[in-house]
Amino acid sequence: MEALKIEGLSKNFGGVQAVKNVSFTVQSGERLAIIGPNGAGKTTLFNLLNGQLKPTSGRIYFFKQDITVMPTYSRAALGQARSFQLTRLFHNLTVLKNTLLAIHGTKPSRFHLFQSVTNYKSLLTKARELLITVDLWEKRNTLTKDLSYGERRRLEVSLSLASEPRLLLLDEPSCGLTAAESADIITMITNLGKDITVIIVAHDMDLVFGVAERIIVLHYGEVVADGTVEEIQANPRVREIYMGVEGRI
Repeated sequence: MEALKIEGLSKNFGGVQAVKNVSFTVQSGERLAIIGPNGAGKTTLFNLLNGQLKPTSGRIYFFKQDITVMPTYSRAALGQARSFQLTRLFHNLTVLKNTLLAIHGTKPSRFHLFQSVTNYKSLLTKARELLITVDLWEKRNTLTKDLSYGERRRLEVSLSLASEPRLLLLDEPSCGLTAAESADIITMITNLGKDITVIIVAHDMDLVFGVAERIIVLHYGEVVADGTVEEIQANPRVREIYMGVEGRI
């Protein structure tokens, strides 16, 4: 089943066409990476998929439902989740409270204004499961500001999973991480169930090759290649684009 279908998607900013007539499909459970040099249009495309931007033209379908002009919160309700390149956490709250708030925000109990979120045992159970998944349960009472950067990245991904999404959009999940921390992110993504479709925007080729089943290459807003890891590595056009930009693919 198609989790996502993009038809002729374009986005203009004045005279600049950041995304140009992009079309592709993503199958349910697939791991897709979107790569390209800086300025290729990757983040703009992500913002279109997530609803933070509205396209100049084209259509977006999520499990066959047209979501082209649907706001971000409605897409979240349908099963989309996203992590950002820069962490967006409550740094003066503990790891556990950040997680509980993320889970609470997806439940009807969020409308119960006069009861502490810690009173909901089901939320605590879910928080424990999520934090164990990203190896942060032992730091549940640590303030987020006191975590390492790699731990914050893992926490943010776990918060994206709080809504039990069908589609997870990860924007540079290994940005700023050490090699060991990046390896942890690769393991975490690899271990996600196939009920979650994952799309990653990344410059980290070790992450891309370690996770992706398929890669799309953007250049000046256009899709210039779409294939398996092996096909992309062997593609002369891709090698030409990356030569001197990333130095290798």
